[in-house]
Amino acid sequence: MRDRVDDAVSKVPAVTLTFWVIKILATTLGETGGDAVSMSWLGETTPSAGASGINGYLVGTAIFGLLLLGLVWLQIRARRFNPWLYWATIIASTTAGTTLADFATRSIGLGYPGGSLLLFSLVLFSLFSWHRALGTVDVNRIETARAETFYWITITFSQTLGTALGDWVADGSLGYSGAALLFGAALAVLAALYWFTSLSHVLLFWAAFILTRPLGATVGDFLDKPVAKGGLDLSRPLATTVLAGAIILLILVAPQRAGTHSSGSGAAR
Repeated sequence: MRDRVDDAVSKVPAVTLTFWVIKILATTLGETGGDAVSMSWLGETTPSAGASGINGYLVGTAIFGLLLLGLVWLQIRARRFNPWLYWATIIASTTAGTTLADFATRSIGLGYPGGSLLLFSLVLFSLFSWHRALGTVDVNRIETARAETFYWITITFSQTLGTALGDWVADGSLGYSGAALLFGAALAVLAALYWFTSLSHVLLFWAAFILTRPLGATVGDFLDKPVAKGGLDLSRPLATTVLAGAIILLILVAPQRAGTHSSGSGAAR
């Protein structure tokens, strides 16, 4: 009876294969959508362009940040799991993460190494604070508004970190396609560790959650960056629309169930 009650009030989805597919699509959409606003519509401004110019990254961050705050507020107030609301919030966090990471690494000059290290520290601090306050960072134990607040803060930091990390690796010798293959291989290793070792499923979940973001970032950049830079030069609004359509289709044809609040080892399932 207790499990049935927990299933009814859980507002985050069970972590299944469908969850991971939609998460990767959402992070890719976050990259193309964030770039569409900050670069294509508002115009990118770098430090060399002068402080008086409109900074597309900063304005994009403000737009997506306000949207994210509103959706998180709705998510926390919701009485039950709503896949449309949940994935809209994830997409808002990944688009806000894209523009915020680009602002930190490019506009204010932290660079990819500095931005990645700063954001990684924020992810660790968020997880540490969450664990210290509630005794667990298990996504199957999101039982209170306080836990859900920590959940969304950690997710937003991880999305931002993933953008900076993906750009850092892709700007090296690997390029966008090579970086995507690298992060895809890293996720495959995590999947193998999940199935064939006794490592903490909670740890593996957060590692995989973080790595899906740079995978999405590099795939998104591969789709919309110029051919001269190793991309396919597809229209950012078009790529964003196609990805959004794929997410909507998956939510419709592969209905998701809410996660449970069990204290077992299913944290990353």
